[in-house]
Amino acid sequence: MTDPWRATPFDGGPFRAAAEAGLAEIDVSPIEVEPLDRGNRKRTAIARVEGLSPVVIQVCPESTWLRTEASLLRKLRQRTFVPVPPVLAAGTHGGVAYILTAYVPGDDLHERFVTLDADVQRDLARWFGRALARIHDTFAFDGFGPLVLSGDRFTTARADWGAWFREYAREVVDRLPGAFDPIRDDLDATVANAPTTAPDARLFPWDFRPGNALVADGSVTAVLDWEAPLSAAPALSVAKSEYLVADWYVADPESLRRAFRAGYASIRPYPSIAPAYRVAAIAESAVDSSGTVTNPRYPPVGREESVAFHRDALLGWLD
Repeated sequence: MTDPWRATPFDGGPFRAAAEAGLAEIDVSPIEVEPLDRGNRKRTAIARVEGLSPVVIQVCPESTWLRTEASLLRKLRQRTFVPVPPVLAAGTHGGVAYILTAYVPGDDLHERFVTLDADVQRDLARWFGRALARIHDTFAFDGFGPLVLSGDRFTTARADWGAWFREYAREVVDRLPGAFDPIRDDLDATVANAPTTAPDARLFPWDFRPGNALVADGSVTAVLDWEAPLSAAPALSVAKSEYLVADWYVADPESLRRAFRAGYASIRPYPSIAPAYRVAAIAESAVDSSGTVTNPRYPPVGREESVAFHRDALLGWLD
């Protein structure tokens, strides 16, 4: 009999064992397991099951990440209109964490966005603004930084917003490659001039963007990849999502920016965003978790044009 796991990143070892433990928890056996290219930190595949809907499997050696993500997915489904995949099982096996979710059909919005007409693009930008505002309305915390699951609630370790933000911003600016060196001192100066007043602490889904969304008939069917969520000022979260929604795909982003802001303001007041928050948000977006410069547009542009894109965006917000 052909091994359904033979062409996956789960082939043998503890990753496959964890994935199989998750499938056993929901009492299904796959007839085919197909790898999915989603993110750098988790191994992901789709398991096809005879007579049943497919199941998405993710495994990771960092159990805290997947426990937190599973809990957040459940709370998002309960408390907001943001569509996220239902969690079918989550746990650990042999030191590897697993999370199984229902498969949600839809096209990758990252690939589809530029093919949609302008009205649909604006509707989607407005939806992202509304969704982020609802998330901010729903999830409030006592401190800042990474969220840690304690029982059934999320906790944070940092009470001082200024100290946490300076550390976060220095890290994302420092990891920019040498092509950004001519403006690095100005970036540091802008970050150092961040507001000192403590803001509200709200959920920061730091990768809330079209590239993590599925779409069908012009509507979002699912938002994926909620790993490693943070608590931060709403303004920082808004700055990053706005950049990834409005600026990323089109040459003239102004109408998308207005739509995103109108969507947010339909739920709660659009925040005042200091240049330091814009700079940190763009700097984090400019380099992925492996240190590679990210490529905007679709099809993605090359490295040189990508560096220029991010550098020009940063220059627009320097103090």
